[in-house]
Amino acid sequence: MKLKTLAAAGLFMMMTAAPAAAASCGNSGAGFDRWLGGFKKQAAASGIGRRALSALNGVTYSRQVIRLDRNQKSFRISQAAFIKGRVTPGRVNRAKKKLKQHARLFASIEKKYGVPKEIIVAIWAMETDFGVNRGKMNVFRSLATLAYDCRRSAFFKNELMSALKIVHRGWMSPNQMRGAWAGELGQTQFLASSYLNYAVDYNGDGRRDLVRTTADVLASTANYLNRKGWRRGGGFKQAALREWNKSSKYQVAIAVFAERVK
Repeated sequence: MKLKTLAAAGLFMMMTAAPAAAASCGNSGAGFDRWLGGFKKQAAASGIGRRALSALNGVTYSRQVIRLDRNQKSFRISQAAFIKGRVTPGRVNRAKKKLKQHARLFASIEKKYGVPKEIIVAIWAMETDFGVNRGKMNVFRSLATLAYDCRRSAFFKNELMSALKIVHRGWMSPNQMRGAWAGELGQTQFLASSYLNYAVDYNGDGRRDLVRTTADVLASTANYLNRKGWRRGGGFKQAALREWNKSSKYQVAIAVFAERVK
């Protein structure tokens, strides 16, 4: 009788406790705060320090980020229209000037990584207009919102944890973690996991700075493509570009841009 009573009590406790548990994801902001609290505990348990965790203090669910995620118009237009909007004469001319301004740096990077300077400057131009338009959104708010959202929760949980690791390692402060709506960082818009895995300290100052240091920005971009299988001397249209951006329109536009700055 006693065993039955205990079993019944245990079952009741499990049933009543279940609603209080944080949901693994959600399609509205209703359970976001509870979910974020659980994520912070996971991050702390994995070794993330208090300073880095403080980046999540006050972070709220962003409906704007969800709207942007659901409404990516640029990939719905034709290839010709995409190229016209991205590979503009003004942008191409500025790219040619950048190639001259940083000629020795581009030559050094191409020699080391095997990625043509035209491809690197094309990416630099198309991603942020050479660092001018990096984005001003709080990366932690964006990534936390997308990590909680059910559409790509696992992917963005990894990105959120990677962003915390960037701060934990001292590469950037929480206040410096500003970027695009999907959490991309720096002058060539690295996701946080790519920042961790492919960013390089090319100027030797002890930091991997993809926001302010041109040498690190360009070398890290080349390193990424090199590690993704870029073939030295293989032309501008290579499979490694699929790893940079899954959109075939974007891949074609990068190659077209590179041809126009030759």
